[in-house]
Amino acid sequence: MMTNLFSVFDPTSSILSLPLNWLSTFLGVLFLPMLYWAMPSRWALLWNKTLATLHNEFKTLLGTTHLGSTIMFVSLFSLIVFNNFLGLLPYIFTSSSHLTMTLALALPLWIAFMLFGWINRTQHMFAHLVPQGTPGPLMPFMVLIETISNVIRPGTLAVRLAANMIAGHLLLTLLGSTGPSLSTTLVTLLIAGQILLLILEAAVAVIQSYVFAVLSTLYASEVT
Repeated sequence: MMTNLFSVFDPTSSILSLPLNWLSTFLGVLFLPMLYWAMPSRWALLWNKTLATLHNEFKTLLGTTHLGSTIMFVSLFSLIVFNNFLGLLPYIFTSSSHLTMTLALALPLWIAFMLFGWINRTQHMFAHLVPQGTPGPLMPFMVLIETISNVIRPGTLAVRLAANMIAGHLLLTLLGSTGPSLSTTLVTLLIAGQILLLILEAAVAVIQSYVFAVLSTLYASEVT
């Protein structure tokens, strides 16, 4: 019986018709007390060092020294990277591979940035539509191009994250489904290939979280 390859991304756990898989998105909150209240460990020190590095980088991109200006983007990175890693574990729902999740993160941020910019810095927003040095005849076309590129930003953020998560999980699923029909030698090679692919997916999980947070920070810097 043929099954849909994308069924591995479907939420399946539910009680009283309420999907419980989406609750895994917030499981990271349960691990935060262990990082900040337990005895310092190697992983806790590494995580704190990572957050401090991200804070300094986002602070530079935003051009501000205020501590609270970067907490939203550091928290965004933490949420996404946790869900990306959670999806690499067996039988655990990957919420970051769904456009429902990624668009719910990207769209409100973009709307908030646009409202803040057009209400408080209207002239600055208009100036962004026409790059400096643009010839007069090309100005209407540049306004159109800049407007379109601005409107599609939340979509590109959401699709980039979801597509990268889906691609790796599909490849792991395809490799895993071919195992029973292979010989012992080929199964050994397949397992080695899956381990290497899993390491690659772990790197992709961090990189995509970083890209999402950095691009959101850059979009915010344009309206401040």
